[in-house]
Order: sequence, then C-alpha cells, then structure tokens
Amino acid sequence: MSEKVVSDYNGYDYKKDFWENTGREYEDEADRMAIRKLLPKRMDKFADIGGGYGRLANEYLKRAHKVYLFDYSKSELKQAKEIYGDKIETKAGDIYQLPFRDNELDGLMMVRVTHHLKHLDKAIAELYRVLKPGGVAVIEVANKRTLPKMARFITGRSNVNPFDKKVANYKEISKDGFYNYHPKYVEEIFEQTGFDREKVLSVSNFRSKSLKKVLGTKNLVKMETTAQQALAPIRFAPSIYYKLRKPEK
Repeated sequence: MSEKVVSDYNGYDYKKDFWENTGREYEDEADRMAIRKLLPKRMDKFADIGGGYGRLANEYLKRAHKVYLFDYSKSELKQAKEIYGDKIETKAGDIYQLPFRDNELDGLMMVRVTHHLKHLDKAIAELYRVLKPGGVAVIEVANKRTLPKMARFITGRSNVNPFDKKVANYKEISKDGFYNYHPKYVEEIFEQTGFDREKVLSVSNFRSKSLKKVLGTKNLVKMETTAQQALAPIRFAPSIYYKLRKPEK
C-alpha cells in the first residue's frame, strides 16, 4: 500500500455493529435521499468507492450496466458478494492507487470515506483519473463547520477552530486519525484537480440523539427532504454532498 491504512475494517461487522439496530435509520435515509438526487439515472460503468458491504447498492444497481464495489476491507467485500452476488464486481485495494484504468468509469460515488483520509487531495486526484471525461462523481465530505462544532469552539469546549480551513484531526475519536474538512478547503481541492462543481447538498442536517428522541426518525426525514437543498448554501450539515463532473476534452 502507498499509505498507512487509517481504518482497517477487516474483521469488523460494519453492517451489524454500526448500521443495524444502532439508531441510525435517519442518517441512512438522508444518505439515500441525497444519492437519488445526485447520481445520473443511466451509466455504463459505475464504482462505489469505499462502499464496504454495499449498504447503498440498491440506490445505484438499477442505474448502471456494470457495478464495481471497491474497498480496502476484504471481509466487507466478501459480505457484499454474499448479499448481491453477480450484481456487483468487488475490487480490493488502496484508495490512493485505484485498480481502474484511466478514464474507465462513467460514474462513481464515495460516501462516508473522507473522514479516514489523511491525504484527501491524492484520493480526489485518483477519482478524477479513473473517471471518463463527462463522467459524474458524487462525493460526501465530513464537514468541520457545523453548528455544534462552532458552539463547542466558541464556548471553549474544543480547541478545533471550525472557521479556518485547516484540516481537523479528531484523534480522540480514532487514534489513527478522524478527519473533518472545511467546505472551502475541499472545494479548492476539487477546483485544483479539474472538477466542475454542479450541485451541493447539506445532508444529515438533524443528526442529533436528542432530536431523534423528541421528534422521531419519520419527522426528521420529512424535515431533511427540504433542508438538503435549502441549507446547502451555508454548508450547515455534518455531511456535505457534491455532484462533480470531469470536463469533456
């Protein structure tokens, strides 16, 4: 591998231990809502980068003729194959050296991956490389400039400044690094790489245990429906989704 692995999910049941029966139904539906809005309806070759066991596969399987599921974790990919069989082709490897040819893919997405990436610029460059001219990339980014993080900084409960563009590394969450990014920093990387930015969504706007208890998942999902677009200009949420396009030559 070209880089030290930040989070090795081999042997970890991400499906059961993180998503199932853990109160994350709202977050799951918020992700799906955004993907439905941003992914092209028809693609030839598509890849889910860092897709693990294929949690979101049902959102893109009918949109693409050929689907690849890429991840570092072979155990996650094995689980994906058990679930989806021949509907997907799995590929294991290093995100900084993707096992795809230049200009091979019509579309790709990368969701809940950036918080593991120490070198976001290198990963984005790889996504750009494997995408065809005119191809679409849907990328979710872990946002450091959220309201709770602003409140913690202003009240002195955190020394991480959510207002500057410096990458935040929350080692208290993971000893190997847990990275959050300022939207301007990320958007500069996209621009420098060569991507055109077509659309932005603010996602999981109401990610809060307290709100879940008071309002319930169904009400939060209803609120999310309009909030994703309405709050996009202020980049409010913990997840910011970008629809990017590689320019035609």
